[in-house]
Amino acid sequence: MTQPSLTREIEAAASGDEQAFAVVWRALQPGLLRYLRVVAPDSADDLASETWLEVIRGLPKFSGDEGRFRAWLFTIARHRAIDLRRRNARRPVEPLPPDLLPELGAPDDPAATVIETLSTEAALALIAKLPPDQAEVVMLRAVAGLDVAQVAAVLGKRPGTVRVLSHRGLHRLAAMFPTPRGISR
Repeated sequence: MTQPSLTREIEAAASGDEQAFAVVWRALQPGLLRYLRVVAPDSADDLASETWLEVIRGLPKFSGDEGRFRAWLFTIARHRAIDLRRRNARRPVEPLPPDLLPELGAPDDPAATVIETLSTEAALALIAKLPPDQAEVVMLRAVAGLDVAQVAAVLGKRPGTVRVLSHRGLHRLAAMFPTPRGISR
């Protein structure tokens, strides 16, 4: 099932239409978070927020279709993740032990949320086991919906390199699944 293009909403959002921006955000935020959960698992939500803030600042100057917007969005997200890695390398952070965190009740049904996201989390965990360059390419191609040329532009790599990384990553993912009896790879 193909989704309708967001090009009109992106143009309207660039002109200041908040409702159009909300449509764009709702369509692209889940994929952005999935991508960031692979490239920066502990900071995905923060990086997504930083990414959208930068998008908002630059949106009036943006021109292009949905494909260019997606590539721009994920380029910004990738740069924020790289900046975070650099910051963390300069100033490592000591995690707070869980027993020091306060117990707070959940406003929704946590069990339903867990059941709903279990398969997605399992898939993301498998992708995160890939070498970082392969995981990033697989996420940008499969989750972000970028084509080879767009992924190459985001990563600063050649399209042929992106194809090879994608092929190797998908091949490794396939090898992680058990082969059903009677079927050979």
